[in-house]
Amino acid sequence: MTGVIDRFAQCCLVPVVKINDAEDAVALADALTEGGLPVAEITFRTDAATAAISAISAARPDMLIGAGTVSTVENAKRALDAGAKFLVAPGLNPAVVEFAQANNLPMLPGVCTPTDVETALSLGLEAVKFFPAEAYGGLATLKALSGPYNMMRWVPTGGISAANLADYLSFAPVLACGGSWMVTSKLIADQNFAAIASLTRDAVEIVRTARTKWEG
Repeated sequence: MTGVIDRFAQCCLVPVVKINDAEDAVALADALTEGGLPVAEITFRTDAATAAISAISAARPDMLIGAGTVSTVENAKRALDAGAKFLVAPGLNPAVVEFAQANNLPMLPGVCTPTDVETALSLGLEAVKFFPAEAYGGLATLKALSGPYNMMRWVPTGGISAANLADYLSFAPVLACGGSWMVTSKLIADQNFAAIASLTRDAVEIVRTARTKWEG
């Protein structure tokens, strides 16, 4: 999982994508890359997800493409076969985590309670998705969880936006954030890839500014 963690730490932001037409997948990948963010989580919330992951994996092999909303072993198998390089889930299903580990596929299950975190640690995980971040108290809750679990790295997702991205990234245990405001379903359906590239550039600038503050 170290390679994916390193890539997440470099990007600091993972676009969470709900795509309805796999024909738009490669153009979407190109728009994200043009904006400076060659990474995406394609969620299994539409029938197009598997084909979209497969299309991007084949056409843009250097892009860090993963599958999201992977809550069953069946979906994990589909994601693996399609070429996903990592898995993300809204919750923590040990069977899915174990399948991912058996296939050397990095996985970020969703957690929001101490019990969730302890289950993740018992499975040998070193990074998890904090979800739904804003609904579960946002950064204040994440800081509280990080007290007893200071060995864990986090990818907050759910309610992350341009307005609060820098706040989350200012907290050192945060590996990256997941967000969808630069890749809304409407922008993708309208094939407004120029807008996606522009919003992605703006997001990358927020990341750059936040990094300058921590490193300064």
